[in-house]
Amino acid sequence: MTKQKDKIKEFGDEIVTSVEKGKQPKIHIPVRALSNIVFNQKTKTLELGNKMADRYFFNVAHAKKFLQTVEVAAVSRELIETGKHASLRDVFYMVKRTIPNTSTNIVDDQTESDKSMEDLELITSFSREQLHVNANKNGSVAGSVVIEDKGDVIDWSKMGSGGWSIPSNVEEITFKKVHARYVLYMEKAAVWERLHEDKYWNKHDCIIMSSQGQTTRGIRRLLQRLSQEHSLPIFVLADFDPYGVYIYSVIKYGSINLAHMSGRMTIPSVRFLGITADDIIKYDLKKHFIKMKDIDFDRLKQISEYDWFKNNKPWQRQFKMMKDFGAKAEIQALSSRGISFISEKYLPDKIKANDVLD
Repeated sequence: MTKQKDKIKEFGDEIVTSVEKGKQPKIHIPVRALSNIVFNQKTKTLELGNKMADRYFFNVAHAKKFLQTVEVAAVSRELIETGKHASLRDVFYMVKRTIPNTSTNIVDDQTESDKSMEDLELITSFSREQLHVNANKNGSVAGSVVIEDKGDVIDWSKMGSGGWSIPSNVEEITFKKVHARYVLYMEKAAVWERLHEDKYWNKHDCIIMSSQGQTTRGIRRLLQRLSQEHSLPIFVLADFDPYGVYIYSVIKYGSINLAHMSGRMTIPSVRFLGITADDIIKYDLKKHFIKMKDIDFDRLKQISEYDWFKNNKPWQRQFKMMKDFGAKAEIQALSSRGISFISEKYLPDKIKANDVLD
């Protein structure tokens, strides 16, 4: 961990040097805003552009954020030195205090310390997890995989009905055995539970993984490691709505908020398995439609105009059909065909036919 500690020390030394020279301390940092986000056509990922900004200590508009970043850096260095890890919530409370002789708090809510943590990632070029700060666990996985995690050997095929709970930090995991043809990621835990109970992963020689809605950083990194280190295809199973498409988009291309982490999270080869407009017609699911609201139509329009979707004819066809339907559908609508229809018919048929969207 000396590299992380050295980077934080280098950051602190630059501030101290400025003070000793009688210069105004500043933080030189890339701009994290939509105006500085670019879509790299070659790598097919979202990245930060070249715009930089200076945050000055003796600037009323900058001073509080400057101090927040320094405080978070101090917490991170202490964690690294003691070999301990903290949650984002822990970090918030560790820096939350009133500045002496003022009525101003260093942070008032967690979003401030979270953003400072992201700034520290940019400053040090290390991920939050490498800086010993983790988020809450929120995901399950099962499959014929054996890993080692901090000295413990864990078999994903023998973790009971709940599967293995995916941690925020998966950097220190070592894969001892991976026996699978592909990884199936789904946004809903309830769908994962159905597939796990039906032993889908065992019958079809795959890994099943889920979160509860938007993917966590730990899940995205774990998916990327399985893709890169073991050459496993990744399929995404999500609802037929703008938000399901967005979940797929984030895994494949990255997100605006974490564009600086694209290299450690995106998977350009990931493919969308379903649910699609064609599935709805094929399996007669229209009677299970949920009417779209104005906010859904607005989100659909926004997504359809993303650089990586706007010239993609198959996806534009899906967007048009969704708009024409004026409705969305959940993965669980497939249960109307039978409780195990998804595991016995829908998924095997789609994967065998390679019926996917790219």
